[in-house]
Amino acid sequence: MAGPLSHIRVLDLSRVLAAPWTGQNLADLGAEVIKVERPGKGDDSRAFGPPWIRDPEGRDTAESAYFCAANRGKKSVTVNLSQPEGQAIVRELAQRCDVLLENYKAGDLARYGLAYEDLRKVNPGLVYCSVTGFGQTGPYSERPGYDFMAQGMGGLMSITGERDDLPGGGPQRVGVPIVDIMTGMYATIAVCAALAHRERTGEGNYIDMALLDTQVAFLANQAMNYLATGESPGRLGNAHPNIVPYQTFRTQDGDIILACGNDNLFAKFCDVAGRRALAVDPRFATNAKRVENRAELTRLLADVFATRTTREWVDALEDAGVPNGPINTIEQVFAEPQVIARGMRIELPHPTAGTVPLVASPMRFTGTPLEFKVPPPTLGQHTEEILREVLGRSAAEVARLKAGGII
Repeated sequence: MAGPLSHIRVLDLSRVLAAPWTGQNLADLGAEVIKVERPGKGDDSRAFGPPWIRDPEGRDTAESAYFCAANRGKKSVTVNLSQPEGQAIVRELAQRCDVLLENYKAGDLARYGLAYEDLRKVNPGLVYCSVTGFGQTGPYSERPGYDFMAQGMGGLMSITGERDDLPGGGPQRVGVPIVDIMTGMYATIAVCAALAHRERTGEGNYIDMALLDTQVAFLANQAMNYLATGESPGRLGNAHPNIVPYQTFRTQDGDIILACGNDNLFAKFCDVAGRRALAVDPRFATNAKRVENRAELTRLLADVFATRTTREWVDALEDAGVPNGPINTIEQVFAEPQVIARGMRIELPHPTAGTVPLVASPMRFTGTPLEFKVPPPTLGQHTEEILREVLGRSAAEVARLKAGGII
């Protein structure tokens, strides 16, 4: 079996993005992921469209692009959790799984007898990962939480966007739901760590992940800038708070990113730009001085960059080994030779779309290479398969459950 987690089975009770992203990571790593959805509706993100995935004739299918972004590699089972018999099915599945993912509000699954304390009795080795907006403890624990809220409450929007005194200034959210995604990434790490602990001790674990915790954690250097000084960093647009020049500049025909991460790179840039004097100017000779004199250096470099086209700058800086790059549209991203060479776009067969285009996992292994075989599932696509092969239900029993609205 391909993938380092090919021996692991995951029960994914989650919806939308943060926890489903965790499930998709685990599926990419080789785990069998069983996604439990509501009969008839499924994961909320199935309705997050347009756009929809298109069939070979170019017609929209019922599959949203949003859902497909976070559910590759999973098997969909529909179960009515409001019914005791549906709860019993999920309980049986949990007994046969290594990991359970859920993002219900704190305490919700206890009503169904599916909380960690309930399931650890039947599966002591279960790794149970809960993802909520604010965690299982604290004064906000019962509040619903969303990525946008966490970006605001967690400080990200106070440092993202153009300065307030410039056109377009004001708080901005990141263009993708970054807190959801980062929470999913942290949760993936936590699950893998818990599995490693279980391998050594035989014990399961409960993992409490929160969107707000994650956002605070990945404030990273900006959090430390505040903790070190007592002053809250502000918005700098595309500039870097601690490195100069590390920003965008306008060229004759567009924009370019310049990333001089040390004094040597700045000196190389000055040579390419024909401005060697700037590299030895006491105001700009070190990064600390460049940060202090950011405004003046930015003004000088803006005039320099306006003298050539983006392509001319990219080629010249590339030859000199100075980190730089254009600002691509998403279409241009997938046309980049490096992105193509790394196989970041993949296509998988799909039951209604014919094939579905997807973004590959960036994780690469030599000993346990990843294989992408299972596309995002249609709603309930694998219900009968899982009930019969994993739980040993007969065809007659599956038919009875379906007729009773349990699945």
